[in-house]
Amino acid sequence: MKLLNLEVFYVVAGTFLLLVAIRAALDRTHPTRWGSALFWGLLALVFLVGKELPPVVIGYFLLALVVLAATKQVGGKREPGPSPAERTASAVRLRNGLFIPALLIPATAVVGTLLLSKLHLGDVWLLDSANVTVTSVCLGALVAAATGLRLTRAPLMTPVAEGSRLLQTIGWAIILPQFLAALGGIFAKAGVGAVVADLVAHALPTQFPFVAVLTYCAGMALFTMCMGNAFAAFPVITLGIGLPFIVQLHGGNPAIMAAIGMLSGYCGTLLTPMAANFNIVPARLLELRDPYGVIRAQWPTALAMIVANIVLMSVFLFG
Repeated sequence: MKLLNLEVFYVVAGTFLLLVAIRAALDRTHPTRWGSALFWGLLALVFLVGKELPPVVIGYFLLALVVLAATKQVGGKREPGPSPAERTASAVRLRNGLFIPALLIPATAVVGTLLLSKLHLGDVWLLDSANVTVTSVCLGALVAAATGLRLTRAPLMTPVAEGSRLLQTIGWAIILPQFLAALGGIFAKAGVGAVVADLVAHALPTQFPFVAVLTYCAGMALFTMCMGNAFAAFPVITLGIGLPFIVQLHGGNPAIMAAIGMLSGYCGTLLTPMAANFNIVPARLLELRDPYGVIRAQWPTALAMIVANIVLMSVFLFG
């Protein structure tokens, strides 16, 4: 028996999302009142009762989320926060204590992974050993929230109110990485890698090692730009290009190929709005005039890194 596992935190997350949906539904001044309430409510049901529902029902839920986002029925409204004077007074009072809640999350993750996962009383374990790191991070978030309430002396519902405001500011983009990662898994199981391998073999002279390296690095970057997630692109491009043309055809080192290949994928992350949590969410939180300002600042670095990756892989891969 596991006292704390992911199912517990799914319930916590689902309850929070349900409260966000209720707040949106009750707010008559909300610009997208019912669309936002339905969006966050459906997402809450996925967390709360997803395991009990047939997969086809969850699929329809996800389609509904996409439709709501595509028709711009999901949004937030500007809510006045604390005044500059209040913020300054709070910062002076708390000083470096402001960083304690944020630091507690990684600290709890480390302690949970190394120590708490070993605590048990007979057959009753504190943490789920199958997902100990993720569970520890979730536990750290709760510890950080409780500590933040204690430090700031804020009302108990402040995390819900502020979390709701932040979540609705970010909007649908917050779940885009999960959608794309799931799509990458579907592509891998559907055999897209084999299709990619066949296309590359017929279209490019992969009998030359440099062409194989160039195709692999560029493919990782481009497919990551489409998927928004290098982890989703990796199995498809590695099975379709890396293993057949670099490892099997030219005898390249698979460890070097995988390491530099993932870095090439991360270069694609810097170039795409599909990587919403990296490139779109910060622009919204910082209220930038240009929603793609983060990407515009990153593209020279990304292109330089891709070129460097191709050179490094060509030099060290076949040694």
